Amino acid sequence: MTARIPIVDYLVIDDGDPYLVAHEAEDSGALSFTRRNADPVNGTPGFIPRRLETTGTVRAFTVVHRDAPGIEVPYASVIVALDGGGVVRGRLTGTSRHPRNVATIKRVRLTTFVAGVDDHGTEAIAYAFEPEPTGDGDD
Repeated sequence: MTARIPIVDYLVIDDGDPYLVAHEAEDSGALSFTRRNADPVNGTPGFIPRRLETTGTVRAFTVVHRDAPGIEVPYASVIVALDGGGVVRGRLTGTSRHPRNVATIKRVRLTTFVAGVDDHGTEAIAYAFEPEPTGDGDD
């Protein structure tokens, strides 16, 4: 079996479906993907891990035409308000990157892709979002 590692600490890839985990401040409920020492709302310590929903609503997007060497462009980058709380940025896959098309995408779900492979065959796994099926038969 090929070894797989998540490209960011807050992506969980285990035997089940992939998901994101945030640090939730115990007092205010504020969510953060990076480690914090204090609640950003009131400064108190104390965080618990919180598994986030894998579906959400696109709040904003841009089509990226320039990136680091080796990154295929253009691609659509979206800001997603996750169902149940949390906001995250990610790449939009599974659809045309033309702005007119991206603008029609409202609901998305988490997906993963292989971002790279090292010399030992270990896959670096990244997350993205893809359009959620609408159920109208056009998917």
